[in-house]
Amino acid sequence: MDLPRPGPAHARLMRLAGRWSGEEQLSPSPWGPGGRAIGRSQCRPSLDGMALIQDYEEERDGQVVFRGHGVFLIEPGSQAVLWWWFDSMGFPPEPARGDWDGEVLRLEKTTARGQARYRYEFDQDRYRFVIENRFPGQDEFTEFMRGDYTRST
Repeated sequence: MDLPRPGPAHARLMRLAGRWSGEEQLSPSPWGPGGRAIGRSQCRPSLDGMALIQDYEEERDGQVVFRGHGVFLIEPGSQAVLWWWFDSMGFPPEPARGDWDGEVLRLEKTTARGQARYRYEFDQDRYRFVIENRFPGQDEFTEFMRGDYTRST
């Protein structure tokens, strides 16, 4: 049996590789009052190019208040992007699933806490990241977070 090797879908995902930082705007939610923050992440290829590892921190008023760790994979066969997210809130991760729409990576997931949509919108060495949530009892998705990031390396 031949082992899978990274392909074009993996290469496309690797455009996230590098160090990124930017301003974020969070809306009020069950987890806090919302407001402005600074987000920083570092993404790196791992597992011989089969995965992308993401480390993230959010800073407010000079203090890191939130940390996260993401793992992106390409699902063999479907070529869908899968994203597991671990963070300092401690909820067990369930993968978000998605695909590319031009220069936009769209992912979605459903958990007991509701539904979430994630959007990475790329423009050369910049991207916008948007999270929209629909909590139990809500009819519509609402924007939870928007960040604009620039690659630093």
